[in-house]
Amino acid sequence: MLLCARSFTPASFLFCLVIAAHAQVAATSSAPAVAKATGAAATPREQRAIKAFNAARESPLQLNAFLTRMPKGADLHMHLAGAVYAETFIKDGAADILCVNPSTHSFFKPDATTRSIPPQPVCGEGNVRAEDAFKDQKLYDALVDSFSMRAFVPSAGVSGHDQFFATFDRFRSLNKSHTGEWLDEVATRAASQNEQYLEVMETPIFTNLSKIVSNIEWPTTPADPAQNRTGDATGTSREDLSHLRDTLLNAGLRDQVAVDRKELDDALDTRDRIENCGQPSARAACSVKVRFLYQVLRAFPPQHVFAQTLLAFEVASVDPRVVGLNFVQPEDAYLSMSEYHRQMLMLDYLHSVYPKVHIALHAGEIAPGLVPPDGLRFHIREAVDLGHAERIGHGVDVMYENEPQALLKELADRHIMVEINLTSNDVILGVTAAWHPLPSYRAAGVPIALSTDDEGVSRIDLTNEYTRAAMEFNLSYLDLKQSARTSLEHNFLPGPSLWQQPDVFTKTVAACAGQPLGGANPTPNCLSFLQSSEKAAEQWELEHRYDLFESSVQ
Repeated sequence: MLLCARSFTPASFLFCLVIAAHAQVAATSSAPAVAKATGAAATPREQRAIKAFNAARESPLQLNAFLTRMPKGADLHMHLAGAVYAETFIKDGAADILCVNPSTHSFFKPDATTRSIPPQPVCGEGNVRAEDAFKDQKLYDALVDSFSMRAFVPSAGVSGHDQFFATFDRFRSLNKSHTGEWLDEVATRAASQNEQYLEVMETPIFTNLSKIVSNIEWPTTPADPAQNRTGDATGTSREDLSHLRDTLLNAGLRDQVAVDRKELDDALDTRDRIENCGQPSARAACSVKVRFLYQVLRAFPPQHVFAQTLLAFEVASVDPRVVGLNFVQPEDAYLSMSEYHRQMLMLDYLHSVYPKVHIALHAGEIAPGLVPPDGLRFHIREAVDLGHAERIGHGVDVMYENEPQALLKELADRHIMVEINLTSNDVILGVTAAWHPLPSYRAAGVPIALSTDDEGVSRIDLTNEYTRAAMEFNLSYLDLKQSARTSLEHNFLPGPSLWQQPDVFTKTVAACAGQPLGGANPTPNCLSFLQSSEKAAEQWELEHRYDLFESSVQ
């Protein structure tokens, strides 16, 4: 029924019910694949939790309350700038002495401030101060709506996609000194929902890098036309890219590594200070482990994308807090589409130089109508085969790709996880349950995990995504538990998995076999193994949380 909430006429409502029924059948039909993956009957505690879950799902509100407490493992797909709620940005805009353009409801930095104490921004005729929002409810509401999807209604020429991506420019003037505060916000929200690990996508400052790139021309060696799948792939031979890498390094690119690491130091120190981490008064948010994925902006000219990608590999090679990288910005943007193949070739080369750096990629975050049909045919395939993606973000276009069944089989066989973002796919792409590939992924045995994408802009949290998956796709308690376990199976923390076989959560490695999963007192051998593997330690902690949760369910 949630699927039909946007249908208003009797005819459209009936059509929606039919589609929803088909979606439920599709979702249910994938259950055997999941049961095969888990490979074990429910334990008595799981049976009690299943009973409570089934009772709660009679009401979305009751289900949401149940799922808030349920351990969820990790959120592996979240952008920091998009994860912060608009109310925080308004407070920070006032603190930064910013101005507001009332026609666009965007922040901007003033050209001058007054000499008063405290200083006030000189915003110019027709503009207002950000702090005025605290005295003007209409301005406050307009800023919240401008910085998020709240109250958005599509209109002629303005889609949900347009509103979503436009929000980021509207608060871009905020000072990066707030990053630690923003990390505290997302960690606090995660802790309140029984999450334990976040891989946060963030783009460190790269002003100096832009200056370096501005003096470097792109190589002009022609590429093999047979490899020129999209746009111009000129200059992407191994020799060309190797020469460009040497040129950038010789021009001082590595100097930016220390700058980016210092930025992370400051942000994490601020977060720890806010949360009193390491002190007797430490807040619950301290228990949420935060690591970073280095965001590369792909809707830029190729030399800029290559330079930033090279910097991402360099930082991730020396800073254990940066566990990998990802390409961001709208996948349907002109440069994102026309440069897609060349960007995958860049990754193919850089992966050969830095093979230990993890790669997750936004791929297939496009839908029919948003791009021409040919644009839907190869993004996930190239992300895997050329981009060396270990995880795929969104993957919405998979059934439109060339030979989709073979692609699904490859994803399953290679254990390449798909990050599922239901609300994001709805508000940005207009893709809801009947048209979402989640059932196809599950039926094919492809590992999936639910994530938020941009919980602040979308005005959601991870519990909302779990609730949506249960209500719209008929996912069971064990399916959701599988998603939580999968999220920690596919995180980029160092060390081997707790489990003997990838994505089969029935038998642990020998060191931890024959004892209660997640027990507070693991054997010496098991403890030694857990201490040697951050990944396995987080997986053990998840099992501990499930033991507590399932024991407490009434």
